[in-house]
Amino acid sequence: MGLDGKELILGVTGSIAAYKAVYLLRELTRLGARVTVCLSEHARQFVTPLTFRTLSGRPVLIDLFDPQSEEAVEHVALAERAHAVVVAPATANLLAKAAHGLADDFLTTLLLAARGRILIAPAMDGGMWQHPAVVANVAQLRQRGVTVLEPGIGDLASGLSGQGRLPEVEHIVEALLTLLNPARDLAGERVLVTAGPTREPLDPVRYISNRSSGKMGYSLAQAALRRGAEVILISGPTALTPPAGAVFVPVQTAEDMREAVLQHLAGATIVVKAAAVADYRAKHQAATKIKGKHDLALELTPNPDILAEVAARRTGAFIVGFAAETHDVVANARSKLANKGIDLLVANDVSQQGIGFDADDNQVTLFDRWGGERGLARMPKGAVADAILTHVLTLRTAPRPDRVSR
Repeated sequence: MGLDGKELILGVTGSIAAYKAVYLLRELTRLGARVTVCLSEHARQFVTPLTFRTLSGRPVLIDLFDPQSEEAVEHVALAERAHAVVVAPATANLLAKAAHGLADDFLTTLLLAARGRILIAPAMDGGMWQHPAVVANVAQLRQRGVTVLEPGIGDLASGLSGQGRLPEVEHIVEALLTLLNPARDLAGERVLVTAGPTREPLDPVRYISNRSSGKMGYSLAQAALRRGAEVILISGPTALTPPAGAVFVPVQTAEDMREAVLQHLAGATIVVKAAAVADYRAKHQAATKIKGKHDLALELTPNPDILAEVAARRTGAFIVGFAAETHDVVANARSKLANKGIDLLVANDVSQQGIGFDADDNQVTLFDRWGGERGLARMPKGAVADAILTHVLTLRTAPRPDRVSR
């Protein structure tokens, strides 16, 4: 359910946010898409065609009537074959042209020729987004089936503040994935996801934690939302933006996370415990900052085992746990699966470079309680999330107990 093999056109117009299209292009290609970039004349004042050509590995479309190009007509045909055209950033001028069917440059011609999905991510300054003409143009495009995202709110290039910022790259990608992968196979499900680390205080200043970035858990929440589920995301401290549409519950400590999980457990049909909960906390927390430069002995006590407690409650939810291992991955994973009493365990070797903590990719093996074992190739965490959710649905409907999945 990613972008492997998808043919995309990325249109870029003349906004200060044009530089963000470089990051968007990098993410689209990382997810497996083949991307052709089309720059408006004004966009070239902000970012050069060479930048996009280098990252895409393809010629950049600039002038429909370029006498040096023999490919103009072919690229109009490309618009007919493309799975989607994404315009990011899209100025108010582009919205007006698209709404009224004008085709006075390469990009607007491609929009008229497109037969696939069209996704537009606007960016504009001042109060332009609320201008009646822009409001009418956006309404007309949406009525036609074009997906026009809402701009972000914040500081703008003019120094003003308001709605007009280009949506974040991850939001654009998520909207595109939803357009191109409209499966709603989790409709009616209530998915509870935990993510990120916990912080266990030693004193008012210091704490024990771990290296979890939360990316895997957040990817699972996004994938479940995209596939139609109601999602509750309980997260320790991370630098990530919670996915729009999820019920977001921020926590700090393991005990906080336990209370939040038990509070929201009722009605959950799938529980995915992707958080890296600290195994220990300080037995005695100092009331004031610990001072001095000397040897310090800390007495630690175990934190509650949230995963095992959830499994023991037998609520009927399908329970998924995670195991970040550095050695004996298979043996440790099988042991944890049996000890916790859960349905599926996702194990990965975090000692490997480029996967696991802080990374955008992951490589995992899925162990289920009926004896199945399935290894996944290294892929972006969003793709891993989709594979895990698909495997959960498969396990819930497969015949048992003699079924073994490999």
